[in-house]
Order: sequence, then structure tokens, then C-alpha cells
Amino acid sequence: MVRKERLGIVVSNKAQKTIIVVVQRRYQHSKYGKTLIKSKRYMAHDEENLAKSGDFVLIEETTPFSRCKKWNLKKIFSV
Repeated sequence: MVRKERLGIVVSNKAQKTIIVVVQRRYQHSKYGKTLIKSKRYMAHDEENLAKSGDFVLIEETTPFSRCKKWNLKKIFSV
């Protein structure tokens, strides 16, 4: 089965081995056609604490690490 992947920006790395990633999604309003931006925050597991705040990262869905943490850091892109 294919695992879901998301691209986003790290907004917090204060917890040990955990980062918070904001993923923004652009879509058009169905009635008015205006382009809107919706953002969602994901908690992701970062085993070596490599990601810093402001980094552009790729996360993938995995089996749960905790109640809120169901994503794993896959790759860090240089900005």
C-alpha cells in the first residue's frame, strides 16, 4: 500500500525527536471561485533531531508513534 506524503515547513522543533510541520493547501471556492489557502499542522517523528525551524521537509505517514504523532520525517530540503 502506498504511504501518504506531504511537503511542508517546520514551525517547531522544541520537543525531543518531534517536529511540527505546517502543510498548506490551495483550492478554489466552489461558488465564488476565489483561491483560498488552508493549512494543517502535523506532528512528525525526527529520530536524530536534524530538522530546524524554517526547514522545508517531506513527511510520510507511518504507524503511530503516539496519540498525535503518526508521521515520520523522510527528507529535509535545503532552502
